[in-house]
Amino acid sequence: MTPETAVDPLNLLLVEDNDAHAEMVKRSFAQHKLLSQIFHVNDGQKALDYIFREGEYSDVEKFPSPHCVLLDLRLPKVDGLEVLRRIKSDENTRKTPVVILTTSAADKDIAQSYKYHANSYIVKPMDFSEFESLIDNLGHYWLAWNQNPWR
Repeated sequence: MTPETAVDPLNLLLVEDNDAHAEMVKRSFAQHKLLSQIFHVNDGQKALDYIFREGEYSDVEKFPSPHCVLLDLRLPKVDGLEVLRRIKSDENTRKTPVVILTTSAADKDIAQSYKYHANSYIVKPMDFSEFESLIDNLGHYWLAWNQNPWR
């Protein structure tokens, strides 16, 4: 980005229960300085609490609304598909882009994600360098190149 096209850094909500995957995502985004903050939660209930400002996430100053959500499907407490369904069924949050980032390539998971209005569905590669490249491209696409509703 050039100074003429630079925008305010953005906030990402990362919903990932695998600490190693979460760390790779955080490191990759940090290298490119596309975000002001990455908020990481490790289960579906915390994701819903964050999105809907409940419990410990009620302070909007500490926990601003995310500009994009990276959502794993296989989560403890509340499944990722239910998190997606609730985000996209609420008028206040449905415009927030939700990118499914999961190890599941199952047709039923893909179909259900799009039924619930996922903005994208990406299967995590097993190779570390491929995963890193994917996150780099993902960050640029959703947070820099794509025209989003908050701009």
